[in-house]
Amino acid sequence: MKAIGIILAGGQNSKLKEMSAVRATSAMPVGSCYRAIDFPLSNMANSGINKVAVITQYSSRSLHDHLNSSKWWGFGRKRGGMFVLSPFLSKDGNFWFRGTADSIYQNISFLRRSNEPYVVITSGDGIYKMDYEDVLNFHIEKNADITLVCKDMQNMDITAFGVVDLDENMRLTQFEEKPLEAFSSTISLGIYVIGRELLIQLLEEIIPEGRYDFVRDIIERYRKKLSIYGFMYDGYWAVINSAQSYYNINMDFLRSDIRRMFFAQQPHIETKNKDEPPAKYNANSHVKNCLVGCGSIIDGFAESSVLFRRVRVQEGAQVRHCVIMEGCRIGEGAVVEYAILDKNVRISPGQYVAGSPHAPKVIMKNAVI
Repeated sequence: MKAIGIILAGGQNSKLKEMSAVRATSAMPVGSCYRAIDFPLSNMANSGINKVAVITQYSSRSLHDHLNSSKWWGFGRKRGGMFVLSPFLSKDGNFWFRGTADSIYQNISFLRRSNEPYVVITSGDGIYKMDYEDVLNFHIEKNADITLVCKDMQNMDITAFGVVDLDENMRLTQFEEKPLEAFSSTISLGIYVIGRELLIQLLEEIIPEGRYDFVRDIIERYRKKLSIYGFMYDGYWAVINSAQSYYNINMDFLRSDIRRMFFAQQPHIETKNKDEPPAKYNANSHVKNCLVGCGSIIDGFAESSVLFRRVRVQEGAQVRHCVIMEGCRIGEGAVVEYAILDKNVRISPGQYVAGSPHAPKVIMKNAVI
């Protein structure tokens, strides 16, 4: 494919509550075995993009650990490779990225040293499966300067997204980031195709002016000057932007169609492999409609829940409609419903922890209840 990839994986979201205190959004565990970053990385590899930069920033230790080898996603250095780029102190004094455009600008050497004519830019917190080559072909056919991937979100609250309006030729006519009142039902998914040389030119124009945001200072500002088009995507897409959305995404993985798309249908979503024994279900266990990660041991009852690696549900414990992260232990006779338990949480025997479908209870990492 005639493109390089950039994944903006440095974000932090306070709406994730305690979970955002220990990891970047792109490092959030999803679907019992994945991290959020696995989805755009796999989409890049599956689309034939061989050279990808992952730009990190906030609480990136666990993300760097997850990305310590590119082999899991098939990025061999002889064909390009995966480059993990973080803020650094230079002679110019730059360190912390001041915005999404600035994060690319501070790593502009990655663009200059590449030869591919196009760049695919995406965030690291979207959960979807997409062939970016379809978007690139649309971009070339329209002779576009920038192409946004868009989706119709009819009958949904979309005021937390960039709302777009397209004409009959799919050209962008209006764009507003997080409007108070949406003027259409179409949103931008935060996935862009742009010419590499044009991107360099735009960054060199806006950064000296103190403009650092890709959406506000390029998409919105240059909307009338550049030919910007929208590519409509109709598949499954979700983004981790709050505790509720994170819970809903994991619950989606309990649907057979979503599981089949991500787990069974090619091309696959890949992740870093873990050498753990298979989950163990002891004689008194009862498990219904769950995803259970490797190394887990179930002695109690689990229903409609996503359990990650090395979770222990002891005898008499009940887990319903929950997201249980790695290393958690549910004590004997405890009941946990509609909750998100971060890593290594301990629920003592006989305790009752409950949220609701629209307000899941979040228990912070290493907590003991």
